[in-house]
Amino acid sequence: MHIYKLSGRNVDVTDALRDYVESKLTRLDRFNGQITDARVTLTVRDVRDASRRNRVEVQLNVPNGIIRAEEHNADMYAAIDKAGDVLERQLRKFKTKIMRHRNDAPIDAEAPAQADSGDDVSEFRPDIVRQKRFDMRPMSAEDAVTQMEALGHDFYVFMNMNTNSCGVVYRRKDGHYGLIEPS
Repeated sequence: MHIYKLSGRNVDVTDALRDYVESKLTRLDRFNGQITDARVTLTVRDVRDASRRNRVEVQLNVPNGIIRAEEHNADMYAAIDKAGDVLERQLRKFKTKIMRHRNDAPIDAEAPAQADSGDDVSEFRPDIVRQKRFDMRPMSAEDAVTQMEALGHDFYVFMNMNTNSCGVVYRRKDGHYGLIEPS
């Protein structure tokens, strides 16, 4: 991994931490053909649950998408390890998907994994098991949050009356809300 940005929130990013992150990201070098750049954020938070005190967020930009991992642990180094493992699994799935599209024929899901690391990894195939259609009436983002809470969902798709475009409100892990809108 040659192009990455490392930042820290409430933590001094020491040379030791920087070296550790770099050594873990080099495990992903075999996927270098797909990764365009990476962003790593290390955060130390003041929370009651010590196992969630240290957070590592990694975002890898790949053609046609983003691969992201967020891991928590009482130990920052352990959180970095866990995030690296998650990214490696996701990149394997991404690589399998790319190979399938290139060959335009079914491939053995274990073959790329064995060639790379000897692990048994099944190919990721998303199955859409339910489809819904509904009328979207224009509303504010605050009204959409109210609707989401009333339904007991973690997200809600709505037509934003201020921008006249589709938006999504969602509940964040920290208990606050987020809004996703097209640019």
